[in-house]
Amino acid sequence: MVRLAAGDAEVAVEPEHGCRIASLRVCGTELLVSGEGYGSFVMVPFCGRTDRGRVRNGGRVYQLPVDAPPHALHGFARNGRWRTVASDGRSAAFTWELGEPWPWSGTVTQLVELAEDGGSLTLTLGVETAAESFPAQAGWHPWWRRNLGRGGSDVRVDFTPAWQEERGPDHLPTGRRVEPRPGPWDDCFGMPDGVDVTLTWPEELELSVTSRAEWVVVYDEQEAAVCVEPQSGPPNGLNTAPRLVTPIEPLEVSTTWAWRRVEAEGRRPAGAG
Repeated sequence: MVRLAAGDAEVAVEPEHGCRIASLRVCGTELLVSGEGYGSFVMVPFCGRTDRGRVRNGGRVYQLPVDAPPHALHGFARNGRWRTVASDGRSAAFTWELGEPWPWSGTVTQLVELAEDGGSLTLTLGVETAAESFPAQAGWHPWWRRNLGRGGSDVRVDFTPAWQEERGPDHLPTGRRVEPRPGPWDDCFGMPDGVDVTLTWPEELELSVTSRAEWVVVYDEQEAAVCVEPQSGPPNGLNTAPRLVTPIEPLEVSTTWAWRRVEAEGRRPAGAG
């Protein structure tokens, strides 16, 4: 476990369990659902579902393990044992080597950085190839607590996407873009100006999820959690919107989570006149 702290924020990272963020505490309150498979895990070298586990690269089709029948799900980094290469108490760097069952070799890096004032956390993923070019995606799958357990209301998710990817019966985007629909969601949205989603636990905390990435999946069908997943491409994007990692052009994506306390209605902040 690698522990980071700044201001009123504490972060715990588990490099040997997929380099997931196992805990994010702000002012002593845990924001992430804890436990195996939860927290916030890395999605690399692909995000969401890949159609029947098949990946096309050039004229060849490669078969990946189907771990969420009938599809492959969320990449392999979440199950990998990462290596800690640097840590200074407020930030840390980790690496993981791509290989079987992924058809290509390469290196994945994750930087985890708390702001000096403890008001935000920035995560950065980089994917590099060892030699041969290949399609890849990168992103994060945080499980935010629906309720912070302090007697307040459930979280509210606010965002203004440009479109919603129509979801087919196989849970993959059909390729058709539609007007954003009301939840509940297990859907991908396009935000061409960058991901910008706000989670508000009324009268407790407001948290923004931002990224220069243009895609976000929102999943809120579970009772205990909601997921806001910034990622470099849509589900099945290895085949429908491939982004090649080449020896001269790695893939890099980052997200920042910033938070602030929310005052109860009618209550003035301390020191207000």
